[in-house]
Amino acid sequence: MKVSIIGVTGYSGIELVRILSRHPNVEICSIHSHSQKTTELSDYLPHLNYLLDLPLEAIDAEKIMDQADLVFLATPSGISKKVAQTFIKADFPIIDLSGDFRLKAADQYEKWYKNSSAPLESLQKAHYGLADFYAKPASKLIANPGCYATGTLLSLAPLIQQRMIEKDSVIVDAKSGLSGAGKKLSSSTHFVTSNENMTLYKMNSHQHIPEIMQQLQKWDEEIPAIQFSTSLIPVTRGIFITTYAKSNEHLTQSQLWQTYQNFYQEKPFVRVQKQGIYPDLRQVIGSNFCDIGVAYNEVTKIITVVTVLDNLVKGAAGQAVQNLNHFAGWSEETGLDLVPIYP
Repeated sequence: MKVSIIGVTGYSGIELVRILSRHPNVEICSIHSHSQKTTELSDYLPHLNYLLDLPLEAIDAEKIMDQADLVFLATPSGISKKVAQTFIKADFPIIDLSGDFRLKAADQYEKWYKNSSAPLESLQKAHYGLADFYAKPASKLIANPGCYATGTLLSLAPLIQQRMIEKDSVIVDAKSGLSGAGKKLSSSTHFVTSNENMTLYKMNSHQHIPEIMQQLQKWDEEIPAIQFSTSLIPVTRGIFITTYAKSNEHLTQSQLWQTYQNFYQEKPFVRVQKQGIYPDLRQVIGSNFCDIGVAYNEVTKIITVVTVLDNLVKGAAGQAVQNLNHFAGWSEETGLDLVPIYP
């Protein structure tokens, strides 16, 4: 399959190049940027010198559709909805890594993203590609989930789908490395601010909240809300999520662990840790794995779920390739046998 990447100079676009360049069934046939004017990608990203011999082109949808079978949009939210329209009208396959097509209600996008939404018809057409929970997309327009949303939904799926918790008891404390904020400079990502520091941001206002709620309510429409907070930590990659919820019946630690083990045993990219073991960031960096550890307090009936993933792989480009594999009918593991980077 021939694919094009638009937004190749962003962090997710760069990661798509790394993953797709070793995918046995894929050829990257063109790369594009909406912001960079240089013609050689290696001028901008020297680590790709001699590895990707393609010019960096302007965005020409008709030309892309003539030579490619599918396009990845790794452009920021607000840009993708504009770039995508020609492809959508032609019913051309798209995997969009931005947030522009994740929410089904236009007013929700406008509220949380502080911007006008894509056309409602496009929002309704898009398939929300939480890749571990389906085998074939329902549309040629695939909305890749957000990084926080991916980790949070994988944390909660067994509890919500099996009706194990008090519906109003979910608290999510999520922390991300600085690459999750993208390449745009800001005071919060300045080295002097972020180094040896931790900063809470977007309290009760992170744009992934409605995306998470949209999916949770598909699993159980009676989930009213979640408490969700996000913080920046001084690492380059990685998301560390601690989720709390109150059990609606008495459990044991073994029962909780067995629930997660059974739920994810057929899902190759979700690794449930052994009992009493909780994951750290380092064990997933550079890979498409999401690792989960669980604990149960028999006194308080509180369930704690500890979840880690690489925000640029499982939280972005890796899951996008997993979605590509579903779309093409290949094994979802194809091209994603990425060993975590250690140390």
